[in-house]
Amino acid sequence: MPLDSSRLLGRAGSVLPRLAVAGLVLHVDDLPDGAALHGETAPLVARDALLRLPGTGLLALGTREPALYGTDTLDDVEALVTEAAAARGYEVRAVQSNHEGVLLDAIHAARTDCAGIVINPGGLTHTSVVLRDALSGVSLPVAEVHISDVYAREEFRHHSYVRDVAAVHIVGEGVAGYARAVSLLIDVIAGRAEG
Repeated sequence: MPLDSSRLLGRAGSVLPRLAVAGLVLHVDDLPDGAALHGETAPLVARDALLRLPGTGLLALGTREPALYGTDTLDDVEALVTEAAAARGYEVRAVQSNHEGVLLDAIHAARTDCAGIVINPGGLTHTSVVLRDALSGVSLPVAEVHISDVYAREEFRHHSYVRDVAAVHIVGEGVAGYARAVSLLIDVIAGRAEG
């Protein structure tokens, strides 16, 4: 089922789940029958794409605890990841949501058109076995990114359910860590690094 391009909306300040594809922002509520989330549309690109899941709570990046996370915004992350991926010949499909089910649907859909996943699982890092199982189940290489140094924070943040399924781990490098994660992940995909 093709998407109606008149419904590709970017609503400033919206906290609804959104799906960004090739620079366009789709709100999950605007998708016809959840088409893009359930693989009913044709893939954007044939395996030269990465899925970027920037993490729960990151819509507030730039204003949320700037002493801890910095002042860069989610748009800055998107630009950085897109540029790093494009430099290596990859496109980026981005999904940002505070809803675990939306992230799980995006992970499962990625197996049809993505070569790898860059994820900042946020608080789900420490709590979500189902997120870990979804990442493991799609058999794609994964880069786990954390903007802050989770190992220098509260004890409960030291455990990651994603760690054992991720080939790349970037912790505490700020937003800039996303670019390094993309580069290392593409090395794994290309067979130039172990994953």
